[in-house]
Amino acid sequence: MKQIFIALCMLVMGGCATVQMGDAQMDAKLKNFVPPKDRAALYLYRNETFGAAIKMTVVLDGKILGDTASMTYLYTELEPGKHRLVSKTENDSTLDFEAIVGKIYYVWQEVKMGLWQARSHLQMMDEKTGQAGVIESQLAVAPQ
Repeated sequence: MKQIFIALCMLVMGGCATVQMGDAQMDAKLKNFVPPKDRAALYLYRNETFGAAIKMTVVLDGKILGDTASMTYLYTELEPGKHRLVSKTENDSTLDFEAIVGKIYYVWQEVKMGLWQARSHLQMMDEKTGQAGVIESQLAVAPQ
């Protein structure tokens, strides 16, 4: 009960988190889901309104990929090989995977309730579920 009260207080005081949004034309183009010819593609999406007041930082291979907010996604192309994604919240959720040329990877950043702030869990998703999650979200980009 105390956790619910804290979460509600954070939501009321914080409003909705904001992140830098991508261009609408690029968003529409990326939703065609065309894999790159010489690399892999990664869509990391957060298609929930739960935890809307919290911005979550995502790190790929030790470098900031960007921040997510409610109903947003991040996109990047990957060199083939091993990669590590980390969602930085009250916990660090880590997902290791190997990228294959021409393949598209869909990762869901699930928001969970934490003790002091939101937690997250990264999960690799199948193509149908991943595309549906990306379609209902908007492109966010790393600040320049």
